[in-house]
Amino acid sequence: MLLTALGLLAFAIGRERNGALALVVLVVAFVSPLCALSSALFSARVVHHILLVAVAAPLIASVWPTRRPGSAVFAFVISTAVLWAWHAPIAYDLALGHVGVYWVMQLSLLGTAVWFWREIFAPGRPAVEAISLIVAAFAQMGMLGAILTFAPGSLYAAHILAPYTWGLTPLQDQQLGGLLMWVPAGIPYAVLVIGLARRNWTALRGATAT
Repeated sequence: MLLTALGLLAFAIGRERNGALALVVLVVAFVSPLCALSSALFSARVVHHILLVAVAAPLIASVWPTRRPGSAVFAFVISTAVLWAWHAPIAYDLALGHVGVYWVMQLSLLGTAVWFWREIFAPGRPAVEAISLIVAAFAQMGMLGAILTFAPGSLYAAHILAPYTWGLTPLQDQQLGGLLMWVPAGIPYAVLVIGLARRNWTALRGATAT
């Protein structure tokens, strides 16, 4: 089923360079050993989610632009709520314990993130608004990461045993995941901010020259 879905996605967006890159990221997330590792380690699951919402989603959005811009703030609020909701211990453990719920989690994370990025890249979107929302998106992820890093105990029953196999306690695994979400996750957001700022600057220079 997953391979079929990836094949359909390849047909839809694979002819664009960014679409091809998005497919590579999705294959890494769902087909590579990272997928299996993310069932054992929370820190690997964090990498998995970062790839979905901060790498694959903007790549997909860049080749699937919205024709009628809507509320980017609303998209930000919903995508943020979905991210936080799935990292609540009850919801997270439920997802890792039931295949159907697991795929609801993955599709809702990716789907709301693509929606957010499509609004960010919408034609006519003021650069200041777009950049501010990207910064806000990273800030909320960093806040969630900080909460996970400084939590006094392990929050997820799904990762209560497997981390020991990798030389980590469950709390250390959770702290590593929080740190990944708090710091390295900012790299794709920073790249996108720089790209938007550069594009806006180029457009302003072109308008001034004419």
